[in-house]
Amino acid sequence: MNEISLADFHLTMQVLDNLDAGVVILDETYNVCAWNTFMQAYSGISSTQIMGKSLFDIVPDLPESWLKNKIQSTFKLRMHSFSAWEDRPWVFRFLNFCPISGSSDIMYQNMTITPLRSLSGEYKHICLTINDVTDIAKNKNHLHESNKQLTHLSITDRLTQLYNRGHWENCLADAFEYCQQTQTPATLVMFDIDHFKRVNDTYGHVAGDGVIKVIADVLRRTKRQTDIAGRYGGEEFGIILPGTSAELAGYFTERLRNRIEQETVFDDQRGTVKVTISLGVCEWNPKLIDYKSWLEKSDLALYESKKKGRNTTTIINSDNCYTDSKGEFILTEVDGNTTIN
Repeated sequence: MNEISLADFHLTMQVLDNLDAGVVILDETYNVCAWNTFMQAYSGISSTQIMGKSLFDIVPDLPESWLKNKIQSTFKLRMHSFSAWEDRPWVFRFLNFCPISGSSDIMYQNMTITPLRSLSGEYKHICLTINDVTDIAKNKNHLHESNKQLTHLSITDRLTQLYNRGHWENCLADAFEYCQQTQTPATLVMFDIDHFKRVNDTYGHVAGDGVIKVIADVLRRTKRQTDIAGRYGGEEFGIILPGTSAELAGYFTERLRNRIEQETVFDDQRGTVKVTISLGVCEWNPKLIDYKSWLEKSDLALYESKKKGRNTTTIINSDNCYTDSKGEFILTEVDGNTTIN
């Protein structure tokens, strides 16, 4: 090596050692040919310990199979390849020290793999460049979590932690459209708490809120994971049952009704309070114009349950016939006139 090339090499090594990034040069057998100061500082492995040795023999916790595939692809294609922290948070398991909090955490990394061409035009070495993107990653993750929380708050009823009316109605509109397109069954259930005003008048609104929370909790424990429940307003709730006929929905409503009837919703020195609910059920059918008409039909069935004495389920079909949850025929509306059958 002549004087000029030696000086150039010395300058190059100074540049590599002062980069705020990790630089590792490997040959075709994964032996280390360069290991800069950044890599030494974060790995705790000096250049004398690793130079000329296999990277995978010296450095612990490397994703060996994945990294070898990336390196081989780079050699074969003779093109840069890249690994982003979003896909793989780290390649080298380095700790990142935070001087403000005094805490350490895994360093998030972006990695670039570059094929290196020799003076003879051959590709026998590659360069791994490791960039510390911990601050960017943490800020982005924090923003993502904040957005998730804001989204949750915007669609959730504060008291019950069920969907709020606005979001639940959007879900109902989507369910209606899906039924129209696929002709698959779905059933809408609306219910409210019987004589809820008496609870508020007797025990106060704080107790009333407690009752609503208990009802929401029973609903959450009773519904399936695929069912979509929301607080429609006040003491009224709605549940969308995808892929469910009105007959099958009747089993759900009876189970829910019985559980709520047996639940103690409020208990203090003034006594133990139990409540009941009245429910209206309507299965989607092609005669329904839009999701609002679906909602109106379910409400009609709910009002029918109220007229029948409460604490019961009423199902309305496409011909405006009412039945109870056991399938017993009740009445039919014809041209606005009610005929008892």
